[in-house]
Amino acid sequence: MPDGDPSVILQEDLGPVRRLTLNRPQVLNALSSELVERLSASLARAAGDEDVRVLVLRGAGRAFCAGYDLKEEAEHQAQRGPLDVARWRDELAHDVGRMLEIFDHPKPIVAEVHGYCLAGGCDLMMMCDLAVASDDAVFGEPEIRFGSGVVTMVMPWLIGARRAKELLLTGDDRIPAADALRLGLVNKVVPRDRLEEETLAVARKIAMMDPVALSLTKRSINRSMEVAGFREALMANVDLDAIIEAAEVPERQEFNRIRQERGLNAAIEWRDARFR
Repeated sequence: MPDGDPSVILQEDLGPVRRLTLNRPQVLNALSSELVERLSASLARAAGDEDVRVLVLRGAGRAFCAGYDLKEEAEHQAQRGPLDVARWRDELAHDVGRMLEIFDHPKPIVAEVHGYCLAGGCDLMMMCDLAVASDDAVFGEPEIRFGSGVVTMVMPWLIGARRAKELLLTGDDRIPAADALRLGLVNKVVPRDRLEEETLAVARKIAMMDPVALSLTKRSINRSMEVAGFREALMANVDLDAIIEAAEVPERQEFNRIRQERGLNAAIEWRDARFR
């Protein structure tokens, strides 16, 4: 586990439900290396705790998660220089491996989603077994808008190729909760002031079941996806995404230039201005 602030992940036990809270609200719970590694450690502890039957994953503050920490990425590249395809592949494979820890976890994981659920945050939500969203939640994978790629290509497995192409090729980052429900990105949409209550109700209902049966049923459903090539498809996307990231296409170069000169917020404004 990395050094640093352990409070980037908050943990609380509510009977048989363990709730994990992404706690970087000042940056909309952007996925830093430290946050990802501490979440991994928290998941590992929960896997070995017999008192925990179900996990809930949520975000502090105004959002569930706005994606990977682009500021941290820029700082790392400033220190190490641009990454080539091989180094990009190593980093992306590591990120996908961490996401697969949710898919492979022996216990069901329910996402409690409010506010922004974007890019890597959307990947994180989709890797959970169920998702309950508030009516103010917005979803999307905007990476293509600045010449980047989706890290964990799970969306087609949830909503089908046709819908996934529509969302990913346009980089839509304003998908409202009602549309996310209709598409199958989430299981349930509730009023914002009832989100915590409704999510815990789902988690507690699951927690009433036999833990062995829960674990094996989750594994059985996942196995059907794996037989169809789920894991291989995710890793094939890593190879392709590494090429995208290393290519430094014009949109990505301009995004990075604005980020260096004027800051991340200005770069995001430039990215989004063409689509508003």
